[in-house]
Amino acid sequence: MTASPSPAPRPALAAIEQRSIDFVPEAERHGKVSRQGPFWFLSNFHFFSLAIGFVGPSLGLSLGYTVLAGVLGIAIGTVFMAFHASQGPEMGLPQMIQSRAQFGYRGVIVPLLATLVSLVSYNVVAAVLVSQGLNGLWRIDRTGAAIGVSILAAILAIWGHDWLHRAFTALFWISVPLFVVLTLAIVGGHAGGAQAGSGGFSLVAFLTQVASAASFNVTAAPYVSDYSRYLPSRTPRALIIAHVFLGAAVSAIWLIAVGAWLATHMGQTDALIALKMSGDQVFGGLGAALAAVSIITLVATIGMNAYSAMLTLVTIVDSLRPVRPTVGWRVGGILGLFVLWVASALSLGGDAVVYVNGMLVMMLYFLTPWTAVNLIDYFLIRKGVYSIPDLFSPSGTYGAWGAKGLLAYAAGLIASVPFFVIPKVYTGPVAERLGGVDIGWLVSLLVSAGLYYAIGRNGLSAGSSQSPLGLTPADAEASPGSCAQPSAVRTVSDHLSTF
Repeated sequence: MTASPSPAPRPALAAIEQRSIDFVPEAERHGKVSRQGPFWFLSNFHFFSLAIGFVGPSLGLSLGYTVLAGVLGIAIGTVFMAFHASQGPEMGLPQMIQSRAQFGYRGVIVPLLATLVSLVSYNVVAAVLVSQGLNGLWRIDRTGAAIGVSILAAILAIWGHDWLHRAFTALFWISVPLFVVLTLAIVGGHAGGAQAGSGGFSLVAFLTQVASAASFNVTAAPYVSDYSRYLPSRTPRALIIAHVFLGAAVSAIWLIAVGAWLATHMGQTDALIALKMSGDQVFGGLGAALAAVSIITLVATIGMNAYSAMLTLVTIVDSLRPVRPTVGWRVGGILGLFVLWVASALSLGGDAVVYVNGMLVMMLYFLTPWTAVNLIDYFLIRKGVYSIPDLFSPSGTYGAWGAKGLLAYAAGLIASVPFFVIPKVYTGPVAERLGGVDIGWLVSLLVSAGLYYAIGRNGLSAGSSQSPLGLTPADAEASPGSCAQPSAVRTVSDHLSTF
């Protein structure tokens, strides 16, 4: 095994990222694993998370049960997300490129489309939330607000990976102290409000809140390694999983709990307005500061989703016809997606909480079978041994269509349809018999994982070799702007000893 390379120099501060779906050579790896925690903490630390805390109370669930359901849901969803994060430095690729090993070079388009819809839907709902909040707080025109914040997000996405990390780190240190003050005031009874009703327990409401919370971080699974792929390849897997899990889980649980308190005490259905009202009860100006930093944070998160949506879009195009992933492709993809999510956001109106809940539930249904297949393949079947060159060829080891992965995905999705509970849209026949209890995502998880594990081990092939091979210096010679890939089979067997 070759020696670990020396740390790579940091890219120029003003540089626009050059890479997209291509392999990141070791010479370009940089960053520290400790920064993954604040990055994913901040990604959930905005009023979208607060809005998830409004779901349970809107269905009659009490504050305590809403918080409990939120904790359970976030814990479940973040486990999957955190394990996906470890694939970034180990593979040096965006998350969905690696999924070609399970679904095939062209077959991966199926989960890619689900991922793209999820990312764009998130930005649509986020733009709606921001525009409604700005209009309700400061009477800013909703159309102008949606377009303006989306432009800022698109610019951040165009500059790329390193600028997203910088922005998130800065916002982390600005946001946390403000929310600490508010949380202490809530605990001490100095944040105003009066409990409108005690609420109660309903299994339907409880599991709906669990599903909404679980989907919040499960939906990050298809792109979480996009933001860890620049880390050195020998970064310990356990450290990546721990930092991502703690960062993403703690912030989401914190704000879901705050959101549930706001929903049951402030007499508002808009999370941002309730946040400002409560903050102003602590001292003048705190509410405006909390609302502003929450909006800015959500705008940065829209940028993050635009960046990953671009990677997803380019992967779809490359799966149909190989492309050279230039900066032009990145910019053009982001601008096209910008037009799509802004136009969709401007066409919506009504209750933001309904949008949030419905969108999160749909994302959970479509992405859970993918995460089941991908994790079973990566950790239990192939154990991290992949031929990276074959991921970029329809005639390679993984073929054009991965029948086993597609079958397991379809089986899980189809099996879950009778259990679907999409608020105000559709309730499956089995879900109706269960009184509206939503376990569709759990059904798809078990079916897809079980089926893929059963059939995926037959005829296993990791590439040109099954032997554990290290990543040699020659593997890292891919040039920027090219999809040229390392020549060896990439393995993560060396990381297994970290557990």
